[in-house]
Amino acid sequence: MADGSFCPDCKRSTEVVFDHSAGDMVCSECGLVLEAHSIDETSEWRTFANESAENDPVRVGGPSNPLLTDGGLSTVISKPNGVQGDFLSSSLGRWQTRGSNPDRSLILAFRTIANMADRLGLVATIKDRANEIYKKVEDLKSIRGRNQDAILAACLYIACRQEDRPRTVKGMADILLQVSSEFIMWGVLHQLPYFQIEICSVANGAAKKEIGRAKEYIVKQLEVEMGQSMEMGTIHAGDFLRRFCSHLGMSNQAVKAAQEAVQKSEELDIRRSPISIAAAVIYMITQLSEEKKPLRDISLATGVAESTIRNSYKDLYPYASRIIPASFAKEEDLKNLCSP
Repeated sequence: MADGSFCPDCKRSTEVVFDHSAGDMVCSECGLVLEAHSIDETSEWRTFANESAENDPVRVGGPSNPLLTDGGLSTVISKPNGVQGDFLSSSLGRWQTRGSNPDRSLILAFRTIANMADRLGLVATIKDRANEIYKKVEDLKSIRGRNQDAILAACLYIACRQEDRPRTVKGMADILLQVSSEFIMWGVLHQLPYFQIEICSVANGAAKKEIGRAKEYIVKQLEVEMGQSMEMGTIHAGDFLRRFCSHLGMSNQAVKAAQEAVQKSEELDIRRSPISIAAAVIYMITQLSEEKKPLRDISLATGVAESTIRNSYKDLYPYASRIIPASFAKEEDLKNLCSP
């Protein structure tokens, strides 16, 4: 039985019965077939929470992938259960392993990009764009002999830039070098809740310089192929600000003030990188709020060296009254800012 549905013979709403074998919806009172050959869109199997994904009996695969030769819809014959497997299945399995899959390297590359994107918390559109970039470069047959992890990380970096969600290349190893030996010796490094996770930290050991060189190589190759410059998107300090503030656990009021200060700083002629400007603005805002953050913590959260933050702060300090919103700090409050 199911909820009521209008029956034209009974002239009213009646309960209906679903005949799953025929796909018919039948009126329970007069027997009229209200809908015939309907498609059951529910799952064919029930999967319980305590069952592992490997035992999932669902027979459907993933979505089609236009970047693969067969669209990702090829048939894969699984190995027979137990040692005494069926002869036909084992023979087909052997033939399958003998056959060459032209997309095997692409599938592995796409899987690595997906793992990197998941660890960075990136959306599916960035992952798909990175797959497209790698497919174009792989078709040129010009990446053989190069560091594969650096190439994949560079594709992900370019995709982030093109989707206006830029990430820094700076990795965990570079950030750890900024921490003093005394700080590490006391064993409190693991207590910090906000290490930034950027491209280099998920590149399976690829160095920052390798990723940078791979990025320049990919852009150059694609520009030659397309015959025009490659659109990379413009990086602004505001692109990193909210993520950095989240790492530091800043309040919403402080985050809004920092965003407004960053927007106003773009009107100034300050020749610093967007990341260092974002870090300097955060340092300035935290000095004016109750939740003050030491410079070392800001350096760890943003991946910018302390000396670079000081230099950027020195450039922004004379314009503090112009960029800091009046609703967040009054003129006399700006005197509490430390002199650079």
